[in-house]
Amino acid sequence: MKKEKIGVIFGGMSTENEVSVASGNSILRNLSQTKYEIYPIYIGKDGTWYEAEKPQQDQPFGNQAKTKEKIQNPIQYLNQLDILFPVLHGLYGEDGTIQGLFELLKKPYVGCKVLASSIGMDKAYTKIIFEKAGLKQAKYEYIRKYKENYIYVDNQFKEQILSLEQIVQKATENLKFPMFLKPSNSGSSVGINKANNKEELKEYIKYAAQFDNKILIEEGIQGKEVECAVLGNEEVIASTVGEVKAAAEFYSYEAKYQNEQSKTQIPADIEENLKNKIRKQAIKAFKAIDGKGLARVDFFIENVSNEIYINEINTLPGFTHISMYPKLWEASGITYQELLDQLIQLSKE
Repeated sequence: MKKEKIGVIFGGMSTENEVSVASGNSILRNLSQTKYEIYPIYIGKDGTWYEAEKPQQDQPFGNQAKTKEKIQNPIQYLNQLDILFPVLHGLYGEDGTIQGLFELLKKPYVGCKVLASSIGMDKAYTKIIFEKAGLKQAKYEYIRKYKENYIYVDNQFKEQILSLEQIVQKATENLKFPMFLKPSNSGSSVGINKANNKEELKEYIKYAAQFDNKILIEEGIQGKEVECAVLGNEEVIASTVGEVKAAAEFYSYEAKYQNEQSKTQIPADIEENLKNKIRKQAIKAFKAIDGKGLARVDFFIENVSNEIYINEINTLPGFTHISMYPKLWEASGITYQELLDQLIQLSKE
């Protein structure tokens, strides 16, 4: 039987290049070599495409990809392959751009299509879809950086140009501290900070604007942070629920990838009825954005009320050895290699 040619594409031009390299390495080491002819493809931070070497062992987080030679014509190179497996986190990989290229090439590819990818990447617009789907969320404000000022966008999409001081005033009138500042288009918690007062709020708004001109200001929720994995196209299934135990004040980029004290607990220590509600809401969120293939959906469970709040959806979650997505499926009875096979099969449907 002829082996299918699988192109595993990792790296990329986003701030998550190193995370993507780690995810790509894990996938390359776990794909069946008896079933597939594997083609590792690395995209550098400058956008250059390379043929990459298949890793011989798990590489520590932060290691650079080992490349063989530059791919002179990426389109021609991709056209020789049967299925494409993007493992590109963040901008230009998770936001629908490379998915659009795959659509133009008429190649099957793993994961969400253009629309779901772009909605899932843009947290401001994800919130609008979730609101329409009736999923409970933390209170938030949406602003855009505009020259030396900011555009404040209300829930009717009316816009006002305001100074940073006026934005802080608006936020503190409508939201309670602590507040979380998030670039709208960023993953792996890059650019996110927790503000406990007006001075920090001002500072972290400016910091978030370095990563994206769209910024979310969210009211913090005191409670457990839990995650659920989904898998499928039309017949979607949800994994068990895992809990994030961050070693820092919140699950920042550093807490995720550079602090060994951060831990995950699978399954989460919560009641079964809460797990079932979270599974149902995870599938609903995935369907609401027209998701396909895979996603990881993140929630908060408020301490006092036990209310479930959806946080965000990740249409291309991490695949490193510490990543929640494969670990949740392993705890649900699907091994890493079986998971990759299922994702490849779903890409062909």
